[in-house]
Amino acid sequence: MNEYDQLKKGEKGAILSICAYLILSVLKLMVASFGNSEALRADGLNNITDVIASVAVLVGLRISRKPPDRDHHYGHFRAETVASLIAAFIMITVGIQVIIATMQQLLSGYERHPDMLTAWTALGSAIVMLIVYRYNLRLSKKINSHSLYAAAQDNRSDALVSIGAFVGIIGAQFGATWLDPVAGFIVGLIICKTAYDIFRDASHALTDGIDEQLLDDIHTTIAQDPEVKRIKDVKARLLGSQILVDATIHVEGDLSVHESHEITDRIEAMLEREHQIKHTQIHIEPYE
Repeated sequence: MNEYDQLKKGEKGAILSICAYLILSVLKLMVASFGNSEALRADGLNNITDVIASVAVLVGLRISRKPPDRDHHYGHFRAETVASLIAAFIMITVGIQVIIATMQQLLSGYERHPDMLTAWTALGSAIVMLIVYRYNLRLSKKINSHSLYAAAQDNRSDALVSIGAFVGIIGAQFGATWLDPVAGFIVGLIICKTAYDIFRDASHALTDGIDEQLLDDIHTTIAQDPEVKRIKDVKARLLGSQILVDATIHVEGDLSVHESHEITDRIEAMLEREHQIKHTQIHIEPYE
């Protein structure tokens, strides 16, 4: 399966998230309005941001599938990472709004008792989102999609948010009415934390950051070739879900061009086999 087929498969996970979030957000906001639950209302608003974020991921995945053109010689793979960045900004905006709204209610004195229907709605939503999380997590690892992995983490956060809302509503049933807005406040914090994590990973990738352990593993793999005398330099960067590697190696100076080319072919094959790296540039210098 090439990278374009992988991106197409990733769209299924984004579409599943959008459908789940649309249904759950409408359901939660409706139930919260007549069930008097700020925690469930905050959870529903969270899901609305997730719809927008998932749409951004879907658009990013579709743009990433566009082949290279005259002014995008490496393709459009980074659109996937840009989509994750946009999703993070949307999420943190709503997260801050939820925090401000619940703080105002806590300071003004919150005495409403939420209906038990709101608790069961929150619990059912948590179960649904855990199922979506497991599906997207498996798919993101299968196709090596960073934006879909971020979406899966968001799915898990949403499940935890709904569980928190459920706990807050149950607490309010036993007289601790302040637990409902407190649960909503915690929902806002979780939204902001998830948004920060997605922003950190996306900005790290866009500034050509790379995992040091991956670089060490690539170095070890290249060193396995018996004709590599010395590894002068190894660099790597992310292009969407693709890893690009540039390496400079030293080999015996009397090797022919054909023999040197065979070495690079072997190394490229090893990197693809062991690390799923399909884009490698190897510069050969004579060993002295």
